Parts: sequence; structure tokens; C-alpha cells
Amino acid sequence: MDARDLFLDQHAAMHSAAVGGNKMSAAERAFAGLSDEQMRVRPREDLNSLAWLMWHIARAEDIFVNTVLGARTQLFDDEGWAKRLAVARRDFGIGMTSAEVTELTRQIELGALREYRDAVGRRTREVVGVFKPQDWEGSVSADAVQRAASQGAFGVRTEQIVKGFPGRPRSAMLSGIALFHSAGHLGEAATVRTAGGFGTGV
Repeated sequence: MDARDLFLDQHAAMHSAAVGGNKMSAAERAFAGLSDEQMRVRPREDLNSLAWLMWHIARAEDIFVNTVLGARTQLFDDEGWAKRLAVARRDFGIGMTSAEVTELTRQIELGALREYRDAVGRRTREVVGVFKPQDWEGSVSADAVQRAASQGAFGVRTEQIVKGFPGRPRSAMLSGIALFHSAGHLGEAATVRTAGGFGTGV
């Protein structure tokens, strides 16, 4: 198994079965079998909603895989997802206040959110599926990070990310965002389900 196949296998473990074919994926355990009402619940003030977590994971993957690493437009823009999601903000939510988390949770269109999350996953698999060995090499350029920043991708953390992300290995950025970042928040989703009394997805 080469790096590309390993990545795609692990990526399938983070996404819905509709994206990677893994019926026991972390996403299935986190989000399957829930009503819209349950997706919007914040069991405690210090916990995000499941809706917010899905949005945050999807936006981060779209921004970093497509704009920062792929030098291409986000799926968010290519397919008019802002209107479909009913969310005007262009960042991926780091630094949001609790009140902002609650407001996004209330307003987001959940059917569209599920579709967007799957669409982002499929796009990532398309991009990485044609990777050559050299595509894993090199580092993240300052121009790539600045391009995303100029599109409003980083919100209140723009200065921090513009300074801290250039020079990081491309392979580490890809796995960090599309695998480890997702895994961490999907673990958080399990906590939210437990605290909300929703049980497990699969």
C-alpha cells in the first residue's frame, strides 16, 4: 500500500459511507440516526453542537485541501454552497464565540450541510486520487495561505495562520486537516452524543 492508498483508506474512515464506503466510519458513528433537532442540541455551554462540528470539519477540509494545497477554488464557491447552507461566513469557525456557535447551529440548513460534507469528501478523494509521488513533497507556500486568507477563510485567526502555516510540509498539512483534525472533532461529537443522551450512530 502506497501513501495515496493509505490516505484514501484512512480518509474513508473519517467520512460517511456514501463517500468512502466504510459503514463503520467515525462519521457514521458520530452523525448517523439523528434528527435535525438532535443535530442542533448543545448539551452544555462548553460543547459545540453536532451541526456545528460537521460544518467546521467540512469547511476546514474544503479550504485547506482545495485552496491552500490544491491552488484551486473551494467547492463552497464552485457550487454556491453559501446560499444552500444559509450561512454567510466564509471561515471555518476557529475563534467563534459561544453565541456565534449557537447562531450558526440555529440557522444552518442541515440537509444541505450533509450534502456539502459528502461533496467535500468526494472532491478530496478526486484530488488525492490522481496524486503523483511529487505531490506529497514540498511545503505549504506563503502565497497559498495568503490566497485563502484574502478569501476570508481564517476569520479572527487570520494573522496567526498566515504567520504559522507557511513552510509546513504539504503531506503533514493534508493528513493533519483531512484526517487528524476530522478525527479529533469526531471524537468530540461522540461526547456531544453521550451528553445529549443520543446513543451511538452504528
